[in-house]
This record gives sequence, C-alpha cells and structure tokens, in this order.
Amino acid sequence: MRIVVPSQLRDYTGGAGVVEAEGGSLGALLADLDRRYPGMRFRMIDEQEAIRRHIKIFVNREQAVRLDLPLGEEDEIVIVGALSGG
Repeated sequence: MRIVVPSQLRDYTGGAGVVEAEGGSLGALLADLDRRYPGMRFRMIDEQEAIRRHIKIFVNREQAVRLDLPLGEEDEIVIVGALSGG
C-alpha cells in the first residue's frame, strides 16, 4: 500500500514523503512500517495501543480511529501530524 508520510516523520524514512508497506489491518500496516523504518510506530501509537492525539491517519480520505480497521491492497494511507507553534 501507498503511505503518505508527514514531514515530521520523514527522518525515519530517509526523507521519503511516500513509502510502501503491507498489512491486512491498520495495526499490521503500522507494524510493517516499523519493521521497515524502526521507531516510526512509537511516534504514532501510544503505550495503550491508541493513535496519539497529535496524529491523524486517513484511509481513503476517512479518518481511522481503530488499529483493527481492515485494509485492502489498493487503499491509500495518509498520516497527518499536528503542527504547533506560537
């Protein structure tokens, strides 16, 4: 699957804004991303296995709220990180 990675996570992907990963569910996909890009999953998922507040994950333009969300091979995943500043 095609995953669009926000700029704040591109240090993990060597600067790539779009990467590929596999998984039958969102959780499996994030595990595969972490296998390919170690440490990346922890930046998106907390210790309670929930998506962190400052991260939004969209599957085919619909916001995902569960890691057990089933995925298909043609799905597009977009990860969005909140911006902050003053």
